[in-house]
Amino acid sequence: MKWITRERPKIDRIACPWLIKRFVDNEAEFIYVPFQDVLTKARELNAIPFDIPDVEYTHYEDKCTFDYILKKHNLKDPALQSMAVIVRGADTDAHHLASQSSGLWAISAGLAYNTSDDFELLERGMLIYDALYSWAKHLQKERHTQNPIEYLLIEVFNKYIKEQKDSKKKNPDWAIELKEMIQDQIDTNLSLSLKSLSQELNVHPAYLSREFSKHFDNLSFGEYIRKLRIEKAMDLISSSKLSLSEIAYLTGFSDQSHFTRIFKKHTSVSPSGYKKNLSKSKKDTNS
Repeated sequence: MKWITRERPKIDRIACPWLIKRFVDNEAEFIYVPFQDVLTKARELNAIPFDIPDVEYTHYEDKCTFDYILKKHNLKDPALQSMAVIVRGADTDAHHLASQSSGLWAISAGLAYNTSDDFELLERGMLIYDALYSWAKHLQKERHTQNPIEYLLIEVFNKYIKEQKDSKKKNPDWAIELKEMIQDQIDTNLSLSLKSLSQELNVHPAYLSREFSKHFDNLSFGEYIRKLRIEKAMDLISSSKLSLSEIAYLTGFSDQSHFTRIFKKHTSVSPSGYKKNLSKSKKDTNS
């Protein structure tokens, strides 16, 4: 079957041909023409128009043409559903929908800028969507930089948050185990954020924040991690000969001034003041 749309494609007009070719009609032929010629040429060539106003295969409300093809042809593959959110975000400038949307837009815009021929552009774009599908199908949980703490945390949340139905339980197993694991790993620079964790789990950050604080001293995730960092810093000041700059780095603070500010907020004294008080206390004990 022939399919026709307007020229100079970037997102939907490449993503949709890929989707049609791979999952709807592997013999499909695609035609790009000026916008004003699409409907006329569609009638002449007996082609299906797509991704233009007032045709069947187009945008509906906040969904794009890629979404409509999934619905129309009953494509339930979870990988395609994941891709649909990314494509929609890139195609409608709603990059908050998926973290990958801005990257897809950047690559697609650059590819279109470098490629003047629409059919060559489609050929190259097909490779991009083949790669995106492989990622969505097999690699969504893979990370370029391996963070063992993050994987452990995600494993705990996956195991318990999605399975625990008894919200009345005062101390759920996931909270107990999570607390132990964070404490075990406090020697590592904890760079995990609630936002990245929620994206990995496909759970809204507000829900995680609410549930986390219920079981972690009424503190948010960030506040709890900072509290553990300060406690670790106090231990290092007491038990090591490291400089305050080194301790700030080892406990995950961006610089010593940030470290000093947070330390004082938690202890009412600066790190240097805390260190002096420790020295004085030791002298008094030995005298």
